[in-house]
Amino acid sequence: MSKTSKSAEPFVIAVDWGTTSFRLWLVDQEGGVLGQSASNEGMTTAQKSGFAAILERHLASISAPPDCPVLMCGMVGARQGWCEAPYIQAPANLTVLAANAIRLDGPRDCRILPGVAQTTAFDVMRGEETQLLGLTTANMITGQNLVCIPGTHAKWVTLNQQELTGFTTYMTGELFAVLGRHSVLQHSLDMIHQIEADDPNFQAGLDQSMTGQSALTSRLFTIRAGSLLGNVSNAANAAKLSGLLIGDEIKDACQRLIGRDQVSAARKPRVTLVAAGGLTSLYRRALTRFGADVEEIDAEAAARQGLLHAARQIWGQQTS
Repeated sequence: MSKTSKSAEPFVIAVDWGTTSFRLWLVDQEGGVLGQSASNEGMTTAQKSGFAAILERHLASISAPPDCPVLMCGMVGARQGWCEAPYIQAPANLTVLAANAIRLDGPRDCRILPGVAQTTAFDVMRGEETQLLGLTTANMITGQNLVCIPGTHAKWVTLNQQELTGFTTYMTGELFAVLGRHSVLQHSLDMIHQIEADDPNFQAGLDQSMTGQSALTSRLFTIRAGSLLGNVSNAANAAKLSGLLIGDEIKDACQRLIGRDQVSAARKPRVTLVAAGGLTSLYRRALTRFGADVEEIDAEAAARQGLLHAARQIWGQQTS
């Protein structure tokens, strides 16, 4: 739902441009949403049809003022994006993102925020750092935190106030798509089926990954065998595959980042889940099944708040 604030004067056009998604908000100084637009025209699509053309169509759809600046984050700043915005190095204070934004050529003031790179253990992120900026500057979270951001490339991040101290990427979402479309498992999966968190097949996949001793690559082939020998439906197999992959991610992340193999009732891990859409309920169920206490925050709201904070740093914050 859009929020309109008292001033209702356009301040910045905030854009979260991912690999497969595009989200744009026209916001005022207080963060009120005056207009918004979204599509599946992510970086993959924009590489073919043109980044500028896609942005202009969305700006026209909300009648964006011609003098209103644009601030973007995400894969639009990748090497394969519109223009590469160099990474800042982790550990890093997230408030320096704005100072490292790059400006595009053109009549409108359009800028792209940088991503974050980690060279001690090679890893990178683009877009999630802006969500994290929003979490910390809008006081959605405080102190030390373990943050899980599901997606095509899920991120697990350790934060200390506004300091990003480290992160790990899991290719969970991409593996689900690749296995479902380009592996032998494609014959056993319904990739259109909407997976529900209370599906017993999803929960069975979680349990196998979280408690089983066999390798993930071995557990994956049981999906193929089950469809051949056990007449298991393709929808059930898709739910199990999702559970296997998400469960494997969460087990590894909690063991490595929290530093113990089992979670006791007296000392549960506390995880901030920054998510949107169907992944929210799947990850919430998986995390609670592992024994974590989950604090849930909307990913789009976090991204919008991060973009707004950075815009205030770049263009100043007017007072009415």
